[in-house]
Amino acid sequence: MAGRPREFDRDQALRQARDVFWQRGFEATSMADLVQALGIASARIYAAFGSKEALFREAIALYENGEGAFADLALSEEPTARAAIERMLRDAIELYTRPDGPLGCMVVSSATNCTLDNDSIREWLAGHRRDRTRSIIQRLEQAVESGELPRQTPVQALGDCYATLLHGLSVQARDGIEQPRLLATLPMALAVFDAAAGTSPA
Repeated sequence: MAGRPREFDRDQALRQARDVFWQRGFEATSMADLVQALGIASARIYAAFGSKEALFREAIALYENGEGAFADLALSEEPTARAAIERMLRDAIELYTRPDGPLGCMVVSSATNCTLDNDSIREWLAGHRRDRTRSIIQRLEQAVESGELPRQTPVQALGDCYATLLHGLSVQARDGIEQPRLLATLPMALAVFDAAAGTSPA
């Protein structure tokens, strides 16, 4: 006798859960919220994903492999570090201010403050943000090796500057700062790179 068909699409349910966590954050999202958003009973959610935390971790992975992959793509695909930084920041602004989706960055906004019971989630996401900072610094180190930036460039400080801006864009977007205002920051952000490179803006 054939088994009963699944009563919901797991991938669709994961996307719906991602959007709820992205919008409300980990702690503020209750199982009742997930039941309502996914349209299935909590028992089915536990059966499919194991726990709220496990579901959240899967949702973060979905984000980082989907919309949130923009930074990795920019840093790896652009031929110069300057172009990579510009694309990363521009793509961030476009994603964080979409009218048809949650505002800001899911990794930045979904668990910045947690109770002690959920401190492992907060630290896990903080680790993701530190990894992003390292990836920016590494791209700038490549720029030094290629001659795009001079040897004396303080790449750690420059990378920290761009990581701070990247994560700050998420906060600004969540606060309702509109896309044109955020895009207007890009020339100033790139002027920092040009100053480090000792060149004039393109």
